[in-house]
Amino acid sequence: MLFNKDKDKIKEEKRQPAAFTPRMTDADFGKFSKLIKEEFGIKMPPSKKTMLEARLQKRLRALGFSCHSEYCDFLFSPGGFEKELTQLIDVVTTNTTDFFREPKHFELLLSTVLPDLCQRSSRPVKLWSAGCSSGEEPYTLCMVLNEFTERNPNFKYSLMATDISTDILRKAMNAVYPMSKVDVVPMALKKKYLLKSKDKAKPLVRVAPGLRKKVDFKRLNFMEPFPFKDQKDIIFCRNVVIYFDRATQYMLFKKFCATLTKGGYLFIGHSESISGMELPVRQIAPTVYQKV
Repeated sequence: MLFNKDKDKIKEEKRQPAAFTPRMTDADFGKFSKLIKEEFGIKMPPSKKTMLEARLQKRLRALGFSCHSEYCDFLFSPGGFEKELTQLIDVVTTNTTDFFREPKHFELLLSTVLPDLCQRSSRPVKLWSAGCSSGEEPYTLCMVLNEFTERNPNFKYSLMATDISTDILRKAMNAVYPMSKVDVVPMALKKKYLLKSKDKAKPLVRVAPGLRKKVDFKRLNFMEPFPFKDQKDIIFCRNVVIYFDRATQYMLFKKFCATLTKGGYLFIGHSESISGMELPVRQIAPTVYQKV
């Protein structure tokens, strides 16, 4: 015969979740990698299994799943797929970026690209930071563009910045960064465009409101049709396509070229290449191309 306290103990044991199993089966990895490739275009070879396994653990615990198979079942369920897909891409994507990354691009922008565009047209220049991550690239662009505007008062511009990760876009819009992140920003620009935290114990800075309002942040999955119809004069898509296979890279570069105005400029990362691709561009500098 069981006493009440024994019955309560048994009930409590039944309520306890199963022990967490951190290992991912090859079958589950195959499902994840296929989905990630189909939905986002991102290649996920077997060498990435350990990375994906580790990155998903926090998400599994948050949802109360004891193993990757349970999460996989949830993800591929009708309701789970719709709810979880944006969470999955936040886990999968790598967001490594800096202010004034690959500085020669910004030097060329000031010395050659902007003067050329101003000479050819008086309308506002349209820029796109594609794969903007946590905002360092578009805010760097704004600093450079504002400096150019001071010397060319008639110059006007608009800047759109996109990323697939909703979580990283929130960080970009918040525009708060550790002091160590802005070490590379020239002191004169720091004083003009960055605000120090009032809390001396927190070594943080925030991009000034005047600069923040210049950037139009949007979520965009490159695998979907681009939702805007206007063409861009300058596209920065740097260190983004390295995560896609060659066929997907070619497809994306063709879409970017179609989005550029004639004579517009495409900036890509120094680890990326369009060699062997038939695209309507000519190279004007390392990893910088102009549409012909």
